[in-house]
Amino acid sequence: MVRLLGPQDRLVTLVEKQYPAVSIHVRGNQITLQGPNTDVEAARRLVDELVEMVRNGNEELTEIEVTASARMLDAGSSMSPSAALGEPIVSSRGKTVRAKTLGQKKYVDAIDENTIVFGIGPAGTGKTYLAMAKAVQALQRKEVNRIILTRPAVEAGERLGYLPGSLTDKIDPYLRPLFDALNEMLDPEIVPKLMATGTIEVAPLAYMRGRTLNDSFIVLDEAQNTTPEQMKMFLTRLGFGSRMVVTGDITQIDLPLGTSGLQVVRGVLDGIEDIHFATLTSEDVVRHTLVGQIVDAYTKYDQIQLAKRDSAAARRGERA
Repeated sequence: MVRLLGPQDRLVTLVEKQYPAVSIHVRGNQITLQGPNTDVEAARRLVDELVEMVRNGNEELTEIEVTASARMLDAGSSMSPSAALGEPIVSSRGKTVRAKTLGQKKYVDAIDENTIVFGIGPAGTGKTYLAMAKAVQALQRKEVNRIILTRPAVEAGERLGYLPGSLTDKIDPYLRPLFDALNEMLDPEIVPKLMATGTIEVAPLAYMRGRTLNDSFIVLDEAQNTTPEQMKMFLTRLGFGSRMVVTGDITQIDLPLGTSGLQVVRGVLDGIEDIHFATLTSEDVVRHTLVGQIVDAYTKYDQIQLAKRDSAAARRGERA
C-alpha cells in the first residue's frame, strides 16, 4: 500500500485529478471510492491496474503512468495498462526502464519486430532513451555483439566556433546526451571498458561513411539534422545480424540550409517490409507535464503560421 500510494498519498491526488467527481478515502489497506456510479467504476478499474503495476515491480507510480493508464482504459484499449506498461526493458542499480505510455509501448514493440525503425516525435517522448534501452537489452541477451550510437554534429542554432582540445574533445559536447543515457542504464565503471574494447561505440555520423555494420544495434539520434544524402549513407551501412533505430523531431531542425533527411525518408521508404515508422505525440511526453502543453502550443502556432504563408502565396498568385 505504501508503494501504491506514494509520498503524501500522491496516488489519491492523481486519480482524483483524472476523475474529479470521485472522492477517494484510504484507511489501512482499504481504498474507498465515492461518487457517480460511472465515474466510480472507471476510477476502480484504474486503481486495479495501478495495483497490478505495483505487484509487477513498478518501483514508483508517477503522473505519467496514471494519466496514460486512464487514457487507455477510457479509450477501451484491447491491452490492459498493467500489461502494456509493466514490462521492464533493462534494469540497472535499482532503476528499471520501461514504456510509460501506449505510444511508447508500440514503439518498443516495433523495435522488436522490425530491422529498421524510425522513431519520430517531439522532445521528451523517450525516442532515444527507449532505443538505447533496447540496444543495451540486445547486448545483454547476446543478440548483437556491439552497440553503435551516432548523431550528426550540428549546433542547435548557435555558432560555437573553434573548440579547444583534441578531436574527441571537440565532438564530445554533441555526443554527451548519449553518454549520459548510457551511464544511467549501465554501471558507469563498465561503460569505459566496453568502449575501450569496441563493444560500445559513440561517434559522429561522419564516422559511419564507408563502413559495413554487422551484428550491431545502431541508433542514429537527432536524425532531423541529417541531409538526405547522409540519411542514405547511414541506412546503407546496415549489415547482417544488425538492427537500426533512427530517432528525430522534424519540428526542431537545425540544418542551416537544405532539406532534412528525416523529412524525405518517409516518402522514400514507407511501405517497404521490415521498415517501420513509429510516430510519437505530445501524449507520449514523459518529462514535466508542461512539456506536452508546450509541444501542443508550438504545433498549433506552426499550423497558424503555415496557413498564413499559404494564404499569402495564394494572394500573390492571384495578383500575378
